[in-house]
Amino acid sequence: MIKSMTGFGRCELSDDFHKITVELKSVNHRYFDVNIKMPRRLNFFEAPIRAILKEYVQRGKVDVYITCEDLRQKDVQVRYNRAVAAEYLGYLREMAREFQLEDDVRVSTLSRYPEVFSMEEAGVDEEELWQLLEKALRGALDQFVSAREAEGSRLKADLVSKLNHMLVNVDQVEARAPELLQEYRQKLEAKVAELLMDTQIEESRLSAEIVLYADKICTDEETVRLRAHIQSMLDALESPEGIGRKLDFIAQEMNRESNTILSKANDLETSNLAIDLKTEIEKVREQIQNIE
Repeated sequence: MIKSMTGFGRCELSDDFHKITVELKSVNHRYFDVNIKMPRRLNFFEAPIRAILKEYVQRGKVDVYITCEDLRQKDVQVRYNRAVAAEYLGYLREMAREFQLEDDVRVSTLSRYPEVFSMEEAGVDEEELWQLLEKALRGALDQFVSAREAEGSRLKADLVSKLNHMLVNVDQVEARAPELLQEYRQKLEAKVAELLMDTQIEESRLSAEIVLYADKICTDEETVRLRAHIQSMLDALESPEGIGRKLDFIAQEMNRESNTILSKANDLETSNLAIDLKTEIEKVREQIQNIE
């Protein structure tokens, strides 16, 4: 199933310790481009997060927003920094000896110095936190992919409709070709008859002129290739893989053939058909920019 590059997904999960919310949104982009915004304490999960995203997304600019709420009662530990206290005490005694002061250092005094005692939050079980984060991330990605597939289904239906319309135009261009030759023959016969009055027209010379004209306006090769490109695109739309780049290349080839048909057109009807083809191809190219 084809996927649009536009999508949105959200998932919120919690356990006894944390509540994690993951939101994803994406827009068109030529390549796979990810921007992740999350709390600093989750930064060490960035590499596995990117690896999981690549399992679900091939192309597009994806913004990922992650929030993590701590549900625990603030579990704080007091830390006694023995080395820092010993260094303070050593300098204080050195000052007492150097300046011949009374050594009156008390525990209550020493404990007030910076970093002798510090407060720190209890450690976090990284494995448990990652399990919750991964589950929330995959939940948001499942919703995200579903949204992309739903939009992709609508894009596919629109593209198939446009491509079928183009096939009708190609049929009309092909049907018009022999009519143009017949009309040219009639005009040429009438013109020669007018110039030569009632003189017999040499059929061989008339046929040679018509052959030259037919070669000049012949679009058989272009219509055959254009029809093949349209069918290739219809076939590609059934592929489960990312096909955006392939479709874009096919559309460029289709546009090249329609330009040649327009340049060879020698009557208003064929010109209008070629212009209609170019218009539909441009619409197709615009839609393709949304496909992963």
